[in-house]
Order: sequence, then C-alpha cells, then structure tokens
Amino acid sequence: MLTPESLKRIDREIAKYPADQKQSAVMAALAIAQEQQGWLSSDAIECVAGYLGMAPIAAYEVATFYNMYDLKPVGKYKLSVCTNLPCMLTGGVDAGEYLKQKLGIGFNETTPDGLITLKESECMGACGDAPVMIVNNRRMCSWMNPEQIDKLLAELK
Repeated sequence: MLTPESLKRIDREIAKYPADQKQSAVMAALAIAQEQQGWLSSDAIECVAGYLGMAPIAAYEVATFYNMYDLKPVGKYKLSVCTNLPCMLTGGVDAGEYLKQKLGIGFNETTPDGLITLKESECMGACGDAPVMIVNNRRMCSWMNPEQIDKLLAELK
C-alpha cells in the first residue's frame, strides 16, 4: 500500500528513535501515508501500524486525536480555521462564517468542484496572530480578516 519512497521516508523517521521504539515515529509515518494518498484510509492506518510493529488501534487513536489527519478524502486545499478562545475573541468565528458564506459550504464539507475543504481547528499556537488558519497542514495564515481571506481564496483558485 505504501510506496517504496514513502517507506524510505518512514525509515528515516524510525531511525530518530531507539530500535525498540519504532512506534514513536507513528505521527510522522501517518503524515507520510496521508501525503501519499491525500487522506488516511483504515487500510493505510493499519499498514502504518504493521510497519511500525504496533496495534492498529494505537495508530488509529493517534489519527483520530490530531486534526491534521484526514480520515476521509478532502479537497485540493484544506483550510483549517482556529476557533479556540483566543482566535474566537479576535474574529476566528467570524472568519469561519465568512468562509462558509464565500464557499457555500459548512465545516467538514468540500466545495462541489473538489477544490476546498473547510475545517474547524483546535489551537495552532499562534494566538498573537489571531485569527489564524492553516492551508493543507503546512502554511500558516495570520490575521485572517475578510480582505485577507479574499486574497487567499483568489490565490488558491
């Protein structure tokens, strides 16, 4: 299920830990599997668990705990909006509502063209830059008012 290239990348992550602690690389291995497939199917999670020598349920617990893992297909761009208290108090909820209106979708939905999936997110650790969003788990966007959101959406299309 995982490509040889993905397995080599996982091996590099495993090498960072003591030989008897391969399962410590589970977060990185899940991220690599998700990058390869675009999301984490049950088969992918089980494959990662088997490769790391851990129970599939243990890998599944990690995949369901952290919101950077997608357990169903998402759009080309996943926009995760922080709505925790600091972001909420500085416009995070407004940013989420603005995105819902602009995209015509709710949280955990994807635009009909498959381009954008909108997610509500937990704290991203950038409270001073609130409201914040992350694009595809990689790119942090700060101070996301309607003008900034419009710029981002134009760039993504």
